[in-house]
Order: sequence, then C-alpha cells, then structure tokens
Amino acid sequence: MLDTQEYEIELEDGEMDKILANQIAANLYSQLDDEGREIMSFKGIIGHKRDGSALSQEEGFIELRNGQKKCKKTTKGWKILVEWRDESSDWIDLKDVKEANPVELAEYAIQSGIHNEPAFAWWVPYVIRKRERIIAKTKTKYWRTTHKYGVRVPKNAAEALRFDKEDGFPYWENAMKKEMGKAKVAYEEVPDCTPEQVRKGKVPELTGFQEITCHIIFDVKMDFTRKARFVANGSMTDTPIGLCYSSVVSRDSVRIAFLVAALNDLEVLSCDIGNAYLNAPCREKIWFKAGLECGNELVGKVCKLIRALYGLKSSGASWRKMFKDHIQQHLGFTPSITDPDMYYRKAKRPDGSMYYELLLVYVDDVLLLQAWGSHNTHHANRKRRGNRLDYTRS
Repeated sequence: MLDTQEYEIELEDGEMDKILANQIAANLYSQLDDEGREIMSFKGIIGHKRDGSALSQEEGFIELRNGQKKCKKTTKGWKILVEWRDESSDWIDLKDVKEANPVELAEYAIQSGIHNEPAFAWWVPYVIRKRERIIAKTKTKYWRTTHKYGVRVPKNAAEALRFDKEDGFPYWENAMKKEMGKAKVAYEEVPDCTPEQVRKGKVPELTGFQEITCHIIFDVKMDFTRKARFVANGSMTDTPIGLCYSSVVSRDSVRIAFLVAALNDLEVLSCDIGNAYLNAPCREKIWFKAGLECGNELVGKVCKLIRALYGLKSSGASWRKMFKDHIQQHLGFTPSITDPDMYYRKAKRPDGSMYYELLLVYVDDVLLLQAWGSHNTHHANRKRRGNRLDYTRS
C-alpha cells in the first residue's frame, strides 16, 4: 500500500498528532489475523451463565471399578461474559475462554464459587497448581541471582548501601547517585501532604492520579562498573492500548538504507540517546511514595511523575512523539511515506552536489547516513541547537 495522505488525529489524552495513511493501515492490519478476523484485546471476565445442557454435580463424575470417582472432561452448557479493552462485552463459549485465558478463568471460577461444577472441576486445580509452580520458579530464579561476575548484586537501595559499607567503598552508592542525578527530573515533590491523605482523596491536586511504586534495579557491566536504573512499576497502572503504541524502523528499511549508503558513497553514523525516556513528558497521572533512592530529604514523601519514566506503559509512545517532533521541527527531517521512522533531508555534498541524508530511529538508537566530510556542518548545527538531548555518537 502506498498512500501519501496524512491525517490529523486526537489521542485519548486530548493530544493532537499527525499520522500517515500507511501507519493507520498497518495498525488496522495488526489487529487482524491471516484470515481477516479481528483480534480482540481481553480485559476481564464479568459474568457467567449455564443452560439446561450443563451437567449437574451428580452427573459430573464417572465411578471407576476401584470405587474412585473421576471428573468428566466437559465444558458443555456454559457461557462466559468477557469484557474487551474497548469496553464492549460478549458471551463466549467456556471452551474458547479456557483455551485463550485459562488462568484468568480459573481465578474467576474460584472467586465466583463455581470451581466445583463439572465443567470446571476437572481442570481448574491443575491450572492453579501450574500457575503457582511458574511463579515460584520465577521468584526463585530472580532471588538466586545474587552475584554477577563475582560481584554481589543488591535487590534494593538499602541492601546496596549495606554492601558498600561491608566492602569499604561506595560502588553502588556512586551508581545510584549517577542515576538519580539524571532521573530526578522525572518527578517532583507534592508539598504539605502525606501518602495517607492522598489515598483518602484529601489532596485535590492529585485527584485522578494512580499510586504506583518506584525502585532501583542493579546490574554489573562486563568491566565491573556498577549500574543502577530508576524504574516505575508500570504493572500497577491500567493504560488504554492506543496510548502505548510506538513504532520503530523496520529491518527492511535498515537494509535498504545500507544499500543506498553503499551505492551513493555515504558514511553511516550511529548514536545512542542516554536516558531517552526522561526527555519526554509523562502522559499518565502517577504519584508514588519516595524511597531511600530519592534521597534522605524525600524518603516517605509524596512525589508525582512529570517525565516518562522507564517501566510505564505509555513511556515508549510519549518518547517517540517527542523525538519525532524534535527531528522534524528542529533538525528539518521529513518522515518517509512507507516507513514513518525513516526520515530524509535534502543536503549538499562538499563538492556542491545535492543528495538526501537519511535518519533511521529504533527507540533511542539512531543511524544517520550522510556524505563523507559533512561532520563539521553536523557539529555546527548541533551547537546552534543546544544540547537538548543527551546522546553519544559512535
């Protein structure tokens, strides 16, 4: 599909944006399977019903020769009311819901007291046991990761400071200070209130805000440098799907760009944008109770997010829009028709001939294709614009 039309749309948060027809078509096609059937996004189970064909508890067992009873494997006669992300709902056969969302259905059956019915009794206990085993294995694997490259890896800020005290050098403390020195722009204190007051709805400024937790995750690089990253627990928020979509440049576009570079004798430059998400505004209404990593002066106080923090569902989309606007408005690039994450800009070679520079974006990794000898112009433009974005060129 090749359509050059551009549409102005309004997002769910009221923000306006421009999207190419190709992007809209790609999003629509991504919601369909190979046979053109719509893929509905599951939100939750809100009801159930049974008809006369459903087995009763007396009819739901087979008595074996040894006298033991075995559950009949049947889902006949049951319908489940499923709610979708678009707020619509449908009655679906039990067997279809069980196949697509067995854990959610098992939990609903237990909460509704119908897990002993023949249509549920033969499979619900197995699903719950399997879920518990998976969760137990995941937790065990995570908490067993106590060392990396022979260095102890802390699980929280307090443990990191304890390790430093035992080792006699502030390795982890320095890593946290370096990270929080950048991440502190992502939040601000809400004065004259306590977390309890916010939870009781006594702080008008935070009406409609969701409470989450934020924490630091730790790692050790191959050169034994300690790494810390301040992240939000985005699993605690419920964000509309449309707010989270964030495209990246396709592999085909990258391959074609390399071919263009080879055929036109262009230099390929790359850069990584440090703490990329922190450059974008936070689209969600979020507050959290500050922990030790935020500094002794903020511990226990109420803070609200003002920048897109790593871990939030909407951060990727917020960063992409902010960076897209920066590329178009400040750098003068235009998105291509076939791939909105590949940009082009008319430029002049050192010999005076005209050509097109290409800019390809994959989240916070950028490729720039330009003529050899254009470095001085590139740096001059960057100097005039100011160091708005923190990036490392390679």
